[in-house]
Amino acid sequence: MNSYLIQIFTFWIATFLIWYLITPIYIDFLKRLKFWKQIREDAIMWKAIEFFRLHKDKVWTPTMWWAIILFIIFFMVIVSIIFQKMWYINNSLLNQKETYLSLFTLATVWFLGLIDDYMNIKWIWNKWLSARFKMFWLIIFALAWSWWFYYKLWWNLTDINWDYIRTLKIPFKQSIELWVYFIPFFIFVIISSANSVNLTDWLDWLAWWLLLFTYSVYAYITYDQWLFLLSTLCLVIIWALIAFLWYNVKPAQFYMWDVWSLALWANLWIIAVLTNTITVFLIISSIFIFETISVIIQLTSKKLRHWKKVFRIAPFHHHLEAIWRKEETIVFRIWLIWIILSVVWVIVYQLQ
Repeated sequence: MNSYLIQIFTFWIATFLIWYLITPIYIDFLKRLKFWKQIREDAIMWKAIEFFRLHKDKVWTPTMWWAIILFIIFFMVIVSIIFQKMWYINNSLLNQKETYLSLFTLATVWFLGLIDDYMNIKWIWNKWLSARFKMFWLIIFALAWSWWFYYKLWWNLTDINWDYIRTLKIPFKQSIELWVYFIPFFIFVIISSANSVNLTDWLDWLAWWLLLFTYSVYAYITYDQWLFLLSTLCLVIIWALIAFLWYNVKPAQFYMWDVWSLALWANLWIIAVLTNTITVFLIISSIFIFETISVIIQLTSKKLRHWKKVFRIAPFHHHLEAIWRKEETIVFRIWLIWIILSVVWVIVYQLQ
């Protein structure tokens, strides 16, 4: 365990130092290439005029930050492989049992991020990938992930009594056998929660602090379950988010954009299934889930009540912004709510 602790803290410190040195150069690079964040034309014209009025100052902020986070993560993976070959460490960050799926998730969504951001920056077509195209690829990825979990990580194995060896754990020492329904359950959660982090964005520090808190939870959980390589990967992502926040004290200097937030969220779901802590995941993700529900309520109300809205703007944090006008007030109060939820997840994790 001591060797793993040394490895974890080494990668932890190295990641932050690399981020700290490279990020200012990368920001200047984005500005020189004019990789600006854009708002949809329909939002500017008529569909979300109040949203545009609240956030018009953020339009010409550089985006495509996800490119550098992907580069650093896989750079650290390559470094770990080299160190393993040189016998400096016992295991690299490329490990079938612990990190294959997480790295696959981050890499596959990178392709979507590249296309989506480039279209937005260069004003190609409608400036975005269509929701149907994103959903199509998301379903393909979810099928691949669920198949790997079910057949390669033994969710399909049974004992001599035909009881499933791996079950879904819930509090009070209970468990649920998902049987073949594991695959549709897995796909449903991925698709239904796909844009939760993206919906919680547009307020400086909000979504990324919540992501930072959540990855910190899973850095602890994976370490507690002796998944040291996965814990190291979580810490690499945590320090990437810290570097992002370090240079994004209001006003934000650059944005990550939606497809990469989808990758970080999907990766959290992968880790939750790997550690069999889905109940904990749902608790600490309650804010993201509520934001998604607020959008569903708003859209349903507009459709059934002839464009009558429940909130001034959806998701809910923009409704609060329209009322209070102060981003900092909203962000800090949501952080307090997450702290309360963190107490709940500790209790549930111990009961589980």
